[in-house]
Amino acid sequence: MTNLTDLTVAEIRDGFRAGDFSAREVAAAFNANVAAAKALNAFIVETPEKALEAADAADRARAAGEALKPLSGVPIGMKDLFCTEGVQTTAASHMLEGFKPTYESTVSKKLWDAGAGMLGKLNLDQFAMGSSNETSYYGNVISPWRRGGGDNAALAPGGSSGGSSAAISARLCPAATGTDTGGSIRQPAAFTGISGIKPTYGRCSRWGIVAFASSLDQAGPMARTVRDNAILLESMAGFDPKDSTSLDLAVPQWEASLSSDLRGKKVGIPREYRPDGLNAEIAALWDRGIEWLKDAGAEVVEVSLPHTKYALPTYYIIAPAEASSNLARYDGVRYGQRDLPDGAGLQDMYAATRAAGFGPEVKRRIMIGTYVLSAGFYDAYYTQAQKVRALIARDFDQAFEKCDLLLTPTAPSASFALGEKQADPLAMYLNDVFTVPASLAGLPAIAVPGGLDAQGLPLGLQIIGKALDEQTVLNAGLAIEERAGFAARPEKWW
Repeated sequence: MTNLTDLTVAEIRDGFRAGDFSAREVAAAFNANVAAAKALNAFIVETPEKALEAADAADRARAAGEALKPLSGVPIGMKDLFCTEGVQTTAASHMLEGFKPTYESTVSKKLWDAGAGMLGKLNLDQFAMGSSNETSYYGNVISPWRRGGGDNAALAPGGSSGGSSAAISARLCPAATGTDTGGSIRQPAAFTGISGIKPTYGRCSRWGIVAFASSLDQAGPMARTVRDNAILLESMAGFDPKDSTSLDLAVPQWEASLSSDLRGKKVGIPREYRPDGLNAEIAALWDRGIEWLKDAGAEVVEVSLPHTKYALPTYYIIAPAEASSNLARYDGVRYGQRDLPDGAGLQDMYAATRAAGFGPEVKRRIMIGTYVLSAGFYDAYYTQAQKVRALIARDFDQAFEKCDLLLTPTAPSASFALGEKQADPLAMYLNDVFTVPASLAGLPAIAVPGGLDAQGLPLGLQIIGKALDEQTVLNAGLAIEERAGFAARPEKWW
């Protein structure tokens, strides 16, 4: 019999409907994998009973001949940035340790309403701030991948959605939610040989997601295949009156419209994404990706995004500024951590609570954000950054007058060893160099695995599309997926 944990979301859904196995068998198989993979530290909270509860409901519905839901029989992981009613939600921080929301985030509620079950809450970088999953208060996630040649160094699974990427790659769950502020779905997907899409800003509600940078944060799915991402996204997306940035638009049938035929489409190759010193293996994969899209019928054209070099500094002004504002709510008064030294006054409590509750990276970004928003520097930094953001968005608008899609690398390298970049925040921030521009412009973008480097580690390609055109992004992702034939998986060591 097929190992149930090797099945994709589509295969679980279809096999369950066909009566090939029960939903409880699927949930039990993934629960067992989760329980046996403590070494990866991918989960902060395990909820095997939630997965079984949803599975039993699906089995009862099937036995009664009732109409099945879109995700009946499918258990998933939930990034611990989404509020889940009655289940601890920490954002991987000490500040929210023990916090059990009395409400459900819109995205997670949509997934439960669609029939999905929850295997647990997945680890991440603290408050989603990081690119390696090393900033979590609950310890770093370890990638299931290892370099070849007997090198057993523990590798980063990417971040901030590193728990999600590691769990999917290691077959602890068939799919998971992620959030993407500057690349936090796409970069970890590339590091672990899976796929993940950041939809257009506003496609998925932000209500009930612990906020980092409100003008950038966007939920999206992560899974092993492009089709699975389309399936999950249909259940996650949709208008939410509780989120003022939510788009009041019908949810397209992305899965039904999937096609790898790109005839009539033009793919742009941004010249600014090929800087001097670009990793040779990344450049070679990019060239293969160009050929794959040509083989799918697309025409390839060169385009220019002249303000690309300003994207990273712009992002690291805007995102920390918004973070410093959003994280001001954690003051020890209403919820979460409270440190109250003997004889302390209100200001002392604020200081003690925030000093104990936030980790070093979160403090660094709060301080940067507070600085750029301060009276003497607001115009010099924040206002200027918003102007450059508008120029970056305009670059994309002008490029899309010549093409329908853009093809770029996802990350500047394969995964790196844990600790390798911790001492150098700037080197860590450079991981987002290819993903940040699309985030600043609010555009849909998908990461798809394209192959392995010389050390046997996954490398990914990124496809960026026009606003609201997730369909073409998914179609191009499918074209690459079919031609790359990526079937590698990590050898089990955990």
